Amino acid sequence: MTAVSAAINGGNLYTPYIVKSLNEPETNSVIVNNEPKVVRKVISENTSVKVRYALESVVANGSGRNAYISNYRVGGKTGTAQKVKDGKYMVGNYITSFMGFLPADDPEIVVYIAIDNAKGVTQYGGTVAAPIAKNVMNSAISALKIEERYDGMIKEYNYGDKRYYTVSNVIGMNTKEAVENLKNFKVEFSGSGSKVIHQSPKEGSYIAEGEVIRLMLGDE
Repeated sequence: MTAVSAAINGGNLYTPYIVKSLNEPETNSVIVNNEPKVVRKVISENTSVKVRYALESVVANGSGRNAYISNYRVGGKTGTAQKVKDGKYMVGNYITSFMGFLPADDPEIVVYIAIDNAKGVTQYGGTVAAPIAKNVMNSAISALKIEERYDGMIKEYNYGDKRYYTVSNVIGMNTKEAVENLKNFKVEFSGSGSKVIHQSPKEGSYIAEGEVIRLMLGDE
């Protein structure tokens, strides 16, 4: 976690801490407060930018695709390590892992998931650990109130992948026009009137094919 953080935060290696502070339980006064402490500079800012870009590409276009979160910029790297026993590689026994972070261009959170000898699945980091990391990062998005972004890498598709599309602006359109412009989604209407006066998700959102777009009707 410390090494990955240094690679993506601009190149600064920090002293790791388990907790931010230790507080006295009754008064809540701070006994120990761990402030960020730089150990040394390990790579340049320019190199760190390139690392973040490469790792965002892993999630959008590579082996980390199962950690992709629409409307957020996620970077990451998968790991698949065959285990060793008595000096020999074990058959069908791996540690699968995924290291993810977001936002990819200005990270606020890093998540590391490792699974020891997963059962009943194909043992690759991208298939086993990445979906778990995605769930953790989704929870972090909610807890930290990380805002949606529409400037990240667009996911490239393989056969069988769930497809994502950008939501068009249909405010001011009639129902027929709105449905035609949102043909990749399921459209639900509420209210009365001849024109769309509100839509959710909003224009520019990048969501999965078949997801629901809610439109409110009214009169201009």
